Amino acid sequence: MRSHLLEGTVHHRRLRPFVYDLDHGVYYLAMDLDEVDEVDRRLHLISRNGRNVLAFLDRDHLDPPARDLAAEMRAQLLTQGIDAGGWRITLVTYPRVLGHVFNPASFYLCRDERDELRVVVVEVHNTFGERHLYTLRPEKMNSTHVASMAKDFYVSPFMDISGGYVVRVHDEPVGLRIAIDHRTDGAVLLHTSLDLRRLPMSDRNVLRLLMRHPFVTLKTIGMIHWHAFRLWRRGARFHRHSDVRRPVPATDLARPSEVAR
Repeated sequence: MRSHLLEGTVHHRRLRPFVYDLDHGVYYLAMDLDEVDEVDRRLHLISRNGRNVLAFLDRDHLDPPARDLAAEMRAQLLTQGIDAGGWRITLVTYPRVLGHVFNPASFYLCRDERDELRVVVVEVHNTFGERHLYTLRPEKMNSTHVASMAKDFYVSPFMDISGGYVVRVHDEPVGLRIAIDHRTDGAVLLHTSLDLRRLPMSDRNVLRLLMRHPFVTLKTIGMIHWHAFRLWRRGARFHRHSDVRRPVPATDLARPSEVAR
């Protein structure tokens, strides 16, 4: 199968108005959207749209929630002038763990018939139950794909909605690195990175990951609130959700002139 598992570390470094670091171990599913049912058939510990130790639910993605994620993602890309009919789309995402999931960000890596990474869709969820898509056409610079996008979605009460993101994807056979810089006023406010190594999709590897990182999705939502409390205690400025404009439904496409070099 092309679908596989990813294990590694997520790292956040806030640079203003003070330096604040955090990192913790994580794992993700890397699901080829055309073989989700095959993963369901082959593995005992992962199910599609059903109950299991790990579950992949189409409705956990897109807005309105998807029924057939592969078809609806291709339809979404087509609205942006991107015909992905013969492409391979790999979704890097958290699964549901014993019924619970929270995905701060998922990544759709869209490769053409020659297996070239052509489009990256970043699906962002916030703790208010809102979802937003950023669709990027990255340029390849050496071995890294780079694109930029304006920020127009409320994520954290300790960051306003100004500025934008620079996204870098380093995609290689042994691992995947995704780095996102949130930039405001010409400087980096927050640097986030995922450093992940690839593992074959198997029940044995799923069990190993469950033992190393139990309840990873519950841990993620708990860490979000714990670090929010610590930022508040240190005096980080608080931005209320009610004071921020609601996200624009349309997807942003990064233009070549906006790509960070």
